[in-house]
Amino acid sequence: MTSTERAMRLTIHVSENDTWQHQPLYHEIVRRAREAGLAGASVFRGIEGYGSHSLIHTTRFLSLSEDLPLEIVIVDDEQRVRTFADELGDVMSDGLVTLDEVEVVRYPGEAR
Repeated sequence: MTSTERAMRLTIHVSENDTWQHQPLYHEIVRRAREAGLAGASVFRGIEGYGSHSLIHTTRFLSLSEDLPLEIVIVDDEQRVRTFADELGDVMSDGLVTLDEVEVVRYPGEAR
């Protein structure tokens, strides 16, 4: 039996080479999300994209890039996500953050 509930999805768009205190920015954001007790965070690496500077980054053979687009996705309770999003200004100097209302479908899984 499944259950559904309303939640909020936080998507953070950054570049692979973005750093915070000499560490990958995406790693710091995931670490902070875990520390904040959020339900989970995933980092997805894009194969091609461009951002505010309009420079295309791609994995295509003839133009290999080491600065690919990344998305960090977090889904949790709306208030917890909004609170966390407000705190991102400490580590982000460039990037895009989006918030979306989502419906979460939970599957009970097997007892462990």
